[in-house]
Amino acid sequence: MPINLSIKNAPEDVVDRLKKRAAANHRSLQGELMAIIEAASLEPATGPASERTYLTPKQLLAKIRSLGISSPSTSAAYIREDRDHEH
Repeated sequence: MPINLSIKNAPEDVVDRLKKRAAANHRSLQGELMAIIEAASLEPATGPASERTYLTPKQLLAKIRSLGISSPSTSAAYIREDRDHEH
């Protein structure tokens, strides 16, 4: 039997972002919230939420650079060389 859930005192900016996300996915706010909750319930538990780290793209790039990981610069040279020979 379905259960009703309620979230009280949701910040307005969060609700606005959820509404935009719902519209982008062609869903109602209720449908979007259900999809988020369903997806979250299927994720394997990897430990307490405090142990998980979520990074923004900018933070992820900084982390990768700090590890010394980079892409080969030779690919850009090959692309330029190929472009120059097309004309």
